[in-house]
Amino acid sequence: MVSGIEKSSHSFGVPSVRISTFGIKAKIPIAISFLLAIKIKDAHNIDGTLQLFNATNSVKKFKYSTFFLYEMIIYVFLISIFSLAFAAYLAHYVLKQDKGTKEMQEIANAIKQGANAFVKRQYLTIAIISIIVAAIIFFGYSAFGKQDIGIKTSIAFIVGALCSALSGIIGMWISVRANLRTAAAAKKSLNKALQMAIRGGAVSGITIVAMSLLGVALIYYAFGGLNNPTEVPFLIVGFGFGASFVALFAQLGGGIYTKAADVGADLVGKLEKGIPEDDPRNPAVIADLVGDNVGDCAGRGADLFESTAAENIGAMIIGVALFPYFGVNGILFPLVVRAFGLIATIVGIYFVRVKENGNPMNALNKGYYVTSVLATIFFYFVTMKMLNNIWFFYAGLVGIVTSILIVWITIYYTEGTFRPVKSIAKASKTGHATNIISGFAVALECTALPVLVLSAALILSFYFGVKSSIPHGGIYGTAIATMGMLVTCAYILSMDTFGPITDNAGGIIVMSNAPANVRKRTDKLDAVGNTTKALTKGYAIGSAALAAFLLFSAYLDQVAKYGAPLQAIDLSKIPVFVGGLIGAMLVFLFSAFAIRAVSDTAYSIINEVRRQFKEIKGIMEGKAKPDYARAVDICAKAALKEMVLPGLLVLVVTVVVGVLLKAEATGAYLLVATITGILMALLMNTGGGAWDNAKKLIEDGAHGGKGSDAHMAAITGDTIGDPFKDTAGPSLHVLIKLLSTITLVLVPLFV
Repeated sequence: MVSGIEKSSHSFGVPSVRISTFGIKAKIPIAISFLLAIKIKDAHNIDGTLQLFNATNSVKKFKYSTFFLYEMIIYVFLISIFSLAFAAYLAHYVLKQDKGTKEMQEIANAIKQGANAFVKRQYLTIAIISIIVAAIIFFGYSAFGKQDIGIKTSIAFIVGALCSALSGIIGMWISVRANLRTAAAAKKSLNKALQMAIRGGAVSGITIVAMSLLGVALIYYAFGGLNNPTEVPFLIVGFGFGASFVALFAQLGGGIYTKAADVGADLVGKLEKGIPEDDPRNPAVIADLVGDNVGDCAGRGADLFESTAAENIGAMIIGVALFPYFGVNGILFPLVVRAFGLIATIVGIYFVRVKENGNPMNALNKGYYVTSVLATIFFYFVTMKMLNNIWFFYAGLVGIVTSILIVWITIYYTEGTFRPVKSIAKASKTGHATNIISGFAVALECTALPVLVLSAALILSFYFGVKSSIPHGGIYGTAIATMGMLVTCAYILSMDTFGPITDNAGGIIVMSNAPANVRKRTDKLDAVGNTTKALTKGYAIGSAALAAFLLFSAYLDQVAKYGAPLQAIDLSKIPVFVGGLIGAMLVFLFSAFAIRAVSDTAYSIINEVRRQFKEIKGIMEGKAKPDYARAVDICAKAALKEMVLPGLLVLVVTVVVGVLLKAEATGAYLLVATITGILMALLMNTGGGAWDNAKKLIEDGAHGGKGSDAHMAAITGDTIGDPFKDTAGPSLHVLIKLLSTITLVLVPLFV
């Protein structure tokens, strides 16, 4: 039990962080020290403890070249524009492919219309709320005499919100068209269907990263980055806040919709009526397929846009501390290296190929490894060109390896070939309760390895930064590790959108009564898609953890800038401890609201599906068509209503804590909420994915196959896991970064 935090002196005359536990003093582990101190000085004391430093103190001046700044921004612009052009080419390639039979096209059009209708309603609601928040930001800064900063921050917020919304819409736009082409391609070969799905996914992944880079670079330029390169990164935090704010509502609303529809379709269709998944007789089947697009594509697109934006901004802010040594190189390095990561992704996409009897996951992994190798090479050359220090390349390599390890860990916990999923499937043989017990045990277990990997990444990257012999290099090493982890982001995003595309393709094949061999191909792709969606979420959480650390440091800098410098977060103070306690509570309460929203919305869908089966004669015999549109409309209205409360909860609680308990308590609130949120998100995302693939393992023939008692139990577990992995879990890592950006933007209210 931590009773307090105190400063201990050492020979350098700079305090190190120690904790007092019942009167016993012990050094804080490095990973925790990062979050409790303003900054960590890149030198060791005689006893090995770490020193703090003040980023504003510089001993030498760096003369930067305006021409070189132009050159770096031009690199980012040109590569981003080229990437967008390539994404347009892929979109054109997908759209000109065979659209299959007339029946397949009718089903795809119904999915497209339902998705478009929901997104229009959703983003209208989000737009109204966003305008109100932008006004609050402006008037909040104006009240403190910072009208100019208020205008720029509000503009950045609106631009970030618009870009985030556009990213989500683009992700959904391509997915509702690629699904039909993938279904048609599956009639020809597994490889054609695989390539169609991954190229459709790449349109979304490449576009999101390119737009993020362009958005940050344009705001940096427009706000005067050429003339004042060290101040502007703090002004563009509003861009990240806007992106995070929209992403939370988009992910939350889409997640509620997709899982409510899924639960409603499964509980009535599979369990009560005994009909297969995606059966056209199920009134909720179109709503379910629509949900894959509005949740996993539109919501995830907005979510992952804000991830890339927030992490770029956090690394740029850390680069400001090294301006005396690297000039603009240190600030713009995150953007330049991410731009070259786009080129690596473009090459990697073309290595995705599979034989008819091959494993699609191996094919996707091949493309990922090619992307990772190329990204590593680019990372080396960019690092040596801009920073000219091999130790920073090693720090970046830590991030690249971390991303690969996170992907491997997620695959281990969510693929049917490994122990965790097999154990859940085996437990299903003895009933529903044992399936749930085993699944929740796996969900708890899957938090350990990612946390250990992330902790090791922080420690190693800091160490390599220290070895650079650059003052403050350690903290910058952690920022570069974050960039290393994100350099393959576009490919990971492509794999994420691959999931809903293949899921929809499978649904179209079933509803159009395609041959069994075609369904076998789409089933294989769908199972892989479940894994890719899970690993993307694990990847996003890992990057969110590293980004949150960077933004926490920036928060403390901003507090100092407004006249209330903090030497440490002192948990022995009652208001500070209360702030931390509220931060942990927020994560649990937000998760409860999100899961309950799925339950409440599913209630409406279940009643509607039961009504149609009862009142529309001939549905079960295939003589009458269900009213798909009504189920879609009910689900949309309920989801939009339910998303508002948990979304506003985050904003209101943060403002109340900051205004009433002030800056130090807000720091504790942010710190504890981040740690709790990371663990909860890992539990929900990976655990839900394991439940899902345990069901698919049984459906493939294990433990009695479809229709067996084990299958019924697995359906229950999957139903519980659905709101975990597709609603609350993904929303939590958006929450983590939203808390970081909102506290940065609202600092004047908290000091």
